[in-house]
Amino acid sequence: MELHNVWFVLIAVLWIGYFFLEGFDFGVGVLTKLLARDRAERRVLINTIGPVWDGNEVWLLTAAGATFAAFPDWYATLFSGFYLPLLLILVCLIVRGVAFEYRHKRDEERWQTNWEHAIFWTSLLPAVLWGVAFGNIVRGVKIDENKEYVGGLVDLLNPYALLGGLVTLALFTFHGTVFAALKTVGDIRVRARALALKLGLVTAAVALVFLAWTQASRGDGASLVAMVVAVAALVGAVGAVKAGREGWSFALSGVTIAAAVAMLFLTLFPNVMPSTLDDAWSLTVTNASSSPYTLKIMTWLAAVATPLVLLYQGWTYWVFRKRIGTQHLADAH
Repeated sequence: MELHNVWFVLIAVLWIGYFFLEGFDFGVGVLTKLLARDRAERRVLINTIGPVWDGNEVWLLTAAGATFAAFPDWYATLFSGFYLPLLLILVCLIVRGVAFEYRHKRDEERWQTNWEHAIFWTSLLPAVLWGVAFGNIVRGVKIDENKEYVGGLVDLLNPYALLGGLVTLALFTFHGTVFAALKTVGDIRVRARALALKLGLVTAAVALVFLAWTQASRGDGASLVAMVVAVAALVGAVGAVKAGREGWSFALSGVTIAAAVAMLFLTLFPNVMPSTLDDAWSLTVTNASSSPYTLKIMTWLAAVATPLVLLYQGWTYWVFRKRIGTQHLADAH
């Protein structure tokens, strides 16, 4: 396999890792309004992701950095054409991080309420916008012969991409609800399981429509297999929730995300950004990639650094693996 193909696969894996990990903490952020009944329960939900949310964002930085180094034309066209949506995502991630750190610094109710609002909205908006962005990448955008995006913001708000945003919001919220059930005890755990069952059914419906649309428009045999795996895993996750097996449900919802993202990349290959103006102007793994020497150096660096990152992040999740509830919260000052 040529190195530009290898790096296309590696970038797909990085996005799978990001959506698997950041997906559930976006979902937990949304649950601070959907599930929590009072400030104590919101504290419990926030504490379930407190030790790991910032580590999850490393996958986004790595994916963006790898795209910049391995496929500079892809990076340039993507970040210039999708400038406003990606800027909004970046602002949300910055505000979200500040909200996690500043929320507990003062005891005033208004102070904490405002930061809790920020956590909710800065979790919900990126969950939608990532789906819209990837929907447009797969569908194709207006790219000219100079590899430049010549469309406008309105062009990105098409039905397929908007449905993609609805799917990622539903899927991430379901993933986060299952994670909340896995990480909590008491009444909040019971209500999280009940909510996950309802969300799972809604998610299955919208995801099936989106994946079927994707398969019908750009799919092949490999993407069909990924679609079947995604749908089967999502059905299995809902069944595991009903049976009270939160661990299995979380694993299967993660498989759903992984298979769905893999399907999108399979339908995309060998393109990285299709052009709707002329197929010959599409960005591909060949015409958008860096030099073979650059890709070779990157491959050696990735081979050394990746296992270390995975070991450290795995250790973090192991250390903070126990369930928590309102009884575990320290008394407010």
